[in-house]
Amino acid sequence: MNETELLFTEVLNCDRASLYLNRQKTLDKNISSKISQVLKRRICGEPIAYILGKCEFMEGEFIVNKDVFIPRPETEILVEVVIRQLSALPAAAGFAFGRSPQLSACKILEIGTGSGCIAISLAKFLPRVKIVATDISEAALKVARENARLNNLDGRIKFIQNNLFEGSCLNGLRGLGAGYNIIVSNPPYIPKAEIRKLAVEIQYEPVSSLDGGQDGLDFYRHIIQESPGFLKKGGLLILEMGFDQCESIKEIFKFCEKFQVKEVIKDYNSIDRVIVATRK
Repeated sequence: MNETELLFTEVLNCDRASLYLNRQKTLDKNISSKISQVLKRRICGEPIAYILGKCEFMEGEFIVNKDVFIPRPETEILVEVVIRQLSALPAAAGFAFGRSPQLSACKILEIGTGSGCIAISLAKFLPRVKIVATDISEAALKVARENARLNNLDGRIKFIQNNLFEGSCLNGLRGLGAGYNIIVSNPPYIPKAEIRKLAVEIQYEPVSSLDGGQDGLDFYRHIIQESPGFLKKGGLLILEMGFDQCESIKEIFKFCEKFQVKEVIKDYNSIDRVIVATRK
């Protein structure tokens, strides 16, 4: 469905076919007023996901509001890469696949979970894997927990409030121990000065989910520096990245000296989108 159809079917609580079959039907004043308000919000540039209060991701439905970044189709690639890489983890990562993979022994940490779409999708497709998801925002974590409940995964994911820049990158996680097989993140990666130049729609989203510092790479530096202390040898750090950032991020990995870049995956527009590195 296009945007107009999505808005009208939501407000009228009907399917697409009914929308056209009943197009001559007169609407009462309350419904007409609601449609007018919704259209004004969209004309002003508010994202349709915020207007509807939900969006789709990895074949699932997720609540979204102005406390969380709206999941993008490109981030589905990040989830798919984690799932694919998990099946190929070597014994050196403390995880051996074979005819009887010990999925319950595998641990995944997500940094900056937002709406929870990544962690929840991983929990859905990897039902035996242990998952911890962090975010600095308690408001975002509230949305993530509700999304876990709506997707029948309440209790499957441990959500933790954590400030990336307070103390160590993964401050607050020490009590949970190390030994993760995979750390995954879609961190903020827009250079600070570029945020105000973005499309009107994006201005509605939380600045904290966009602002990657002066060059857009602050979060990559911190995550790459601190992650080795939480990953098993041979474990993976898997990150989404922005346009034209791949070479810079490779340099950060090289400077860290504790990772070997394993693979770079392009998105649907042939842009380098996901980078996979192995803990030495």
